[in-house]
Amino acid sequence: MKSIGTRLTVWYALSATATLVCLFVGGYYLLQSRMIHGLDVLNAAEFEQIKARLGPDYANLDARVIDERIRETTEYASVLFYITVEDPRTGLLFSSSNLNGHPIPDVKGLRTFEVEVPDIGALRVAEFIHPPFDISVGTSLRPVGEVMRGYIQVCLALVVAMLLVSVAIGHGLSHVLLRPVRLISETARRIGSDNLSERIPVPAVQDEISDLARLLNQTFDRLESAFHQISRFSAQASHELKTPLSLIRLHAEKLLEDGALGPTSEEAVQVQLEELARLNQIIDELLFLSRAEAGAITINAKAQPPARFLENFRQDACVLAEHHGRRFHLIQEGDGQVVFEEKWIRQVLLNLLTNALHASPPGGRITLRSTLRGSTWRAAVEDDGPGIEPDQLDRIFEPFVRLGANNDAGSGLGLAICRSIVGLHRGKIFAEPGRGGRGLCVAFEIPVNEIELQSPVHVAGVTQPAARAPDEPVRYRSGSI
Repeated sequence: MKSIGTRLTVWYALSATATLVCLFVGGYYLLQSRMIHGLDVLNAAEFEQIKARLGPDYANLDARVIDERIRETTEYASVLFYITVEDPRTGLLFSSSNLNGHPIPDVKGLRTFEVEVPDIGALRVAEFIHPPFDISVGTSLRPVGEVMRGYIQVCLALVVAMLLVSVAIGHGLSHVLLRPVRLISETARRIGSDNLSERIPVPAVQDEISDLARLLNQTFDRLESAFHQISRFSAQASHELKTPLSLIRLHAEKLLEDGALGPTSEEAVQVQLEELARLNQIIDELLFLSRAEAGAITINAKAQPPARFLENFRQDACVLAEHHGRRFHLIQEGDGQVVFEEKWIRQVLLNLLTNALHASPPGGRITLRSTLRGSTWRAAVEDDGPGIEPDQLDRIFEPFVRLGANNDAGSGLGLAICRSIVGLHRGKIFAEPGRGGRGLCVAFEIPVNEIELQSPVHVAGVTQPAARAPDEPVRYRSGSI
């Protein structure tokens, strides 16, 4: 049972039912004891009747006279009482007719006890000493047993009813009790890099839930402060590094232009320029990610057919693939329009194509498969490379992660940037094994239905405008990626 509400319901139902069962068990023994005590009182009252019928001269009576005096009384009470009169010296003097000649067994040392009599059943017997006679008066325990069996049946029915009712009550109580926890969970789930200022409402009461809400709010305060500090540092560091790197590049290029360097030194300067260009690229990519996370990038998207856009991209991709000794193919399925910005989606496709070129063997085939169906546009870049392990498919979109055959190329930021750009378009990007289990397929999906962009919504960190003219481009800003 993973749900706390379910556990609370079960615990409440079990505890309430167990309490009722304990009360019923105690009531069983108490009721049985009171009923048996009532039988003892009846037996004592019957003994007083017999004693009165025997008279004051009972000690000198023989068996015949005793029978004459008490027979009528015992016959009237034969439905309820079983009676014997014994004289320790001479033996049995009288036995009620309902005993059918069976004696009432004696239990030594007890004055009240329960015995089993053949053909009659269990009796509650009280033995009275009326010197020189021992008078035993017994009452059937059958009514007591019937009452107790009925009690058990009623208790079982009530226990089942209590279990069902307590489950319903427990479910309602758990729903009410866990409502503050659900509110905390929902608010915490909404808090992201684009709305770090939102906080969990703190109940007015002073209890564990309010303490938890305050603790989480304090944690979110620290996270918001750290996030803003990191974003500012990334942006400022990127800007500050651009100027000295540009100066270093200028001086290195001037050394090459002067022609005063030897071949070895000139080659070393060329390597420096290449590394400076690579470092500049990394800084630009970091700056982009920082701005995307800070919500400082604006997307000017408009509805357009992806087929025309992809045909323009295919021409450049074929040239790039041919330069690297690979083959590029474009497959398009479906017609229609999609809301996106060409510049950014082109950047995504170029990043995916570059990765595929590095991963594919010489002469390998790279396929861009575009599918426009229903409410989604899907574009996937497939290569013939060795692919990566299934458990690493999600990691390749993290910054500075380089896996597979491409682990020594690039900065490790390309796919992270792709994820940011696709997220700006309210889409998603993911990786999966290629067709037939060979190579790697990296695909992104963008919603097609323009109506979805006409109402203020917040999906994947993108805030959309309320309405726009049919030909007006959609403008929205980045948020949480």
